[in-house]
Amino acid sequence: MGAYARAGAGLAGIVSCGVLLTAVLIGRPDGAGDDDNAKDERAQPGPYVALGDSYTSGPKIPRQSGTPAGCDRSDHNYPAVVARQLGVAAADFRDISCSGATITDLTAPQKTSNGTNPAQFSALSTRTQLVTIGIGGNDIGFGSTVTQCVTMGALYRATGSGRLFSGEDKAPCKKQYVDGGTDEVAQKIQATGRQLSTALAEIERRAPKARVYIVGYPAILPAEGKGCGRELPLAPGDATYLHDKEKQLNSMLRGQAEAVGATYVDTYSPSVGHDACSAEKTRWIEPLQPSSPAAAVHPNAHGEQGMAEAVLHAIGH
Repeated sequence: MGAYARAGAGLAGIVSCGVLLTAVLIGRPDGAGDDDNAKDERAQPGPYVALGDSYTSGPKIPRQSGTPAGCDRSDHNYPAVVARQLGVAAADFRDISCSGATITDLTAPQKTSNGTNPAQFSALSTRTQLVTIGIGGNDIGFGSTVTQCVTMGALYRATGSGRLFSGEDKAPCKKQYVDGGTDEVAQKIQATGRQLSTALAEIERRAPKARVYIVGYPAILPAEGKGCGRELPLAPGDATYLHDKEKQLNSMLRGQAEAVGATYVDTYSPSVGHDACSAEKTRWIEPLQPSSPAAAVHPNAHGEQGMAEAVLHAIGH
């Protein structure tokens, strides 16, 4: 999702969060037969191209590597872990993910605070057999939404748990995005789905050998509808609203995967209980003040490892 690492308290670029796509073509070694004795067959995992936003790139997770530096890529992000586990040769692995990326940046160069990232699709070719992509969070403006909700949540808490706010659900921020029956964030998720559909068709055109796996975002907030106190202050109703919008975003990603015959990789379910409100030693997502090397409201190294395991499980590794 967004590039928190460069945004004050870390919120302005939040959802750099996020969507992941992985494509694998299984091949036989030369001379392998078709009988039961061909047990030495191995998956041919590369070339592997990793596309996506900051939930893919891993800002502030050691060690930061690759160019441009402004993309905030870590050599312990989930694509790097997947490549190592699959045994992809260095020459066959290209991580072109970039913090702050949107779907537009898949087909056009992206300027960062430190260099320009080429269009991410430029890394694809007819040889590509494995692709991962994590995109969509920035397209729906999830970062600015969370920023707004945290700001209002801090006021909510400072005034005695909402004495200045009316409404049974205690969701002052939600009211900024929902007018009657119209939900601004929900509309953006639908529009992003249409953009993603076009992007998936372009991946098929550029990398026709690839089978595609679309991977969703891990749990940022708990399902109980609560914030993280001072670490991530939110009014109860707003915490529920943001949690529901992330679930809706993931549902859209699943639907797009099914529409093109791809596989949706669920990183949300294994991350339940590891959200930004969970214990320091077990969380996958860092709060506003990270206790592990990672950007605020982004996966830490444990989170990237967990996402990698979900991708590998979907691949069948």
